[in-house]
Amino acid sequence: MIRCFAWTPLVGAPLITTVHFTSPPSLRIFASRSSAPSSSSSSSSTVAAASRRSISLSIIAVTSSVVSSFCFSSPALADFSEIPNSGGVKALDLRIGDGDVPIEGDQIEIHYYGRLAAKQGWRFDSTYDHKDSNGEAVPFTFVLGSSKVIPGIETAVRSMKVGGIRRVVIPPSQGYQNTSQEPLPPNFFDRQRLFTTIFNPTRLANGEGSTLGTLVFDIELVSTRRLHR
Repeated sequence: MIRCFAWTPLVGAPLITTVHFTSPPSLRIFASRSSAPSSSSSSSSTVAAASRRSISLSIIAVTSSVVSSFCFSSPALADFSEIPNSGGVKALDLRIGDGDVPIEGDQIEIHYYGRLAAKQGWRFDSTYDHKDSNGEAVPFTFVLGSSKVIPGIETAVRSMKVGGIRRVVIPPSQGYQNTSQEPLPPNFFDRQRLFTTIFNPTRLANGEGSTLGTLVFDIELVSTRRLHR
């Protein structure tokens, strides 16, 4: 069992995320808040948003060192399961959401934490680092079924509920097929490193194509909105 404490600045009371690793290996995650003085109603929405971000980041951080090591050695140990008709995308739910399930044509907002398996889990991008003028993390937005994003991400969110967090291992066939597919790291050097690894001609010629483009994404489904009713 691992406990992770995440402080919310406006409240001063830690969010405690407890992760239970059971046998056979699986995850059960609980979140609670220690007692804190009551705050004004005007700050309640900001507090709630900060709380959600703290819990999400805590869950991802506390499981990364354990579950990621399983991903790169023996995925079965971490109790991943293959999503049906996904082309080999494997998923592990870190938190089950309680909101809507998206459908084709919905506008989706997600936060993600993307890593490249070929670089020992090198993190090439994270929306939690994309900030607006108020310092708030900006989610990645796309239309489900638009084919603008890599197939593995669309596959992952189709069976999620809003509020859920899912770790997915995406094989090269469901990952980046070209340098224009989203999501793209905003930093030029990160994009260059990502694509020179995935599309390295020498390593592809040596038969390493089945591993170079394997991706690991932690995806938080923030919202889904019907564009056409």
